[in-house]
Amino acid sequence: MIRYMDTPSLSWLLLIVSLPTSSATARMRIWRALKALGCMALRDGAYLLPANAEHEQALQELADECTGEGGNAWLMAVHPRSADEAAAYRQLFDRSDDYGELRKSWKEANRGLAQLGVPELARLQRKLQREFDAAKAIDFFPSAASVEAEAAWTDLNKRIDSLLSPDEPHPTRGRVPLLDAAKYQGRTWATRRRPWVDRVGSAWLIRRFIDTKARFRWLAKPSDCPKSALGFDFDGATFTHVDDRVTFETLMASFGLEDNAALMRMAAIVHSLDVGGEPVAEAKGLEAVLSGAHERVADDDALLAEISTVLDSLYAHFEREAGRGKDNNKGNTR
Repeated sequence: MIRYMDTPSLSWLLLIVSLPTSSATARMRIWRALKALGCMALRDGAYLLPANAEHEQALQELADECTGEGGNAWLMAVHPRSADEAAAYRQLFDRSDDYGELRKSWKEANRGLAQLGVPELARLQRKLQREFDAAKAIDFFPSAASVEAEAAWTDLNKRIDSLLSPDEPHPTRGRVPLLDAAKYQGRTWATRRRPWVDRVGSAWLIRRFIDTKARFRWLAKPSDCPKSALGFDFDGATFTHVDDRVTFETLMASFGLEDNAALMRMAAIVHSLDVGGEPVAEAKGLEAVLSGAHERVADDDALLAEISTVLDSLYAHFEREAGRGKDNNKGNTR
C-alpha cells in the first residue's frame, strides 16, 4: 500500500502496463477503464493520475487485471522534483478543451430543442447530464472553464425544463390547511395536458384516495381552467406547489394522507422526478414507463388509466413492505 503524505513529492500515481498483442479485447477494456478514471497518458502504456486511496485501489485492480491477462504492470508513486514539474503535471489535467467540446455540443442541441417531444427531451436531458457529470468527476483541478461550463449547463437545463413543463408552477408559501374529502366528491379536476409525473401522480392520488368519482379535464393552458373546476399543478391552481412540497405532496397534506407510509414512498418518487433532490431507487423505472407511455398513448385519459395501473402496483408493493415493517417492529417489542 502506498502511503500518502502532505508533500508535493507523493501527490501522483503512475501505472505502467504492457499486454500481449493477442489480448486486444483486454487492452481495449483496460484503456476504457483508464480513460473513465481520468488518467493522462504520458506515452503508450504509462498513465498518470493524482494520488489518493480511491485512485490507488482502482489502478491496482487494473494492474492485477493486466497481469491476469499475461501482461506486466507496475504501480508506483511519482515524485516531482520541483514546483515547476508539479505544475506541469497539473497542467496535463487541464479539462478546458473537454468543457469546450461539451459547450459546443450544448449549443448544437439547443438549436433543435423546440422540435423535440417530451420523451425525447427527457432522454436528451439525461444524456447531457451524464456527460457533464462524467467530465466533472475527472476534473481534479477545477478552473474558470468548469465554472463557465456549469453556468452554461444551468442555462440549457432551465430551457429544457421550461420545454418539458412550460407552465410548471412556482412554489407558493404558507400553511397547507387540512380539508374534508367528503366536500370534494364528484368534482371536475383540471390540470395541464400531457401530464408528466407530478400531474399524472396527483390525478391518480385524487381518484384513488380523495375523490373516487373525479373527472379530469386536460388544459392546453392554465387560463382555460373552468371556474367550477378544481385546478392542480399550475400557478393559481387550488392545489399546487407549496414551499418544498410538489403538488402530489400538497394534496397529501391537504387531505390528511401523510400518515400513510406507502403513499409517502410514492411521494418521494414524484418529488425526486419533478424537482430533484434525494434520489429514489424506483424513480428511474417509473420515469422510463411514463416516457414510453407518452410515446404510445396520445389521449390523456388513456394515459392516466395506463399509468394508474403502474402506480397501483407500486403502491401495493410499498404497502406490503410497510406491513412487513410493522410486523417486524411488533416482533422486536418485549
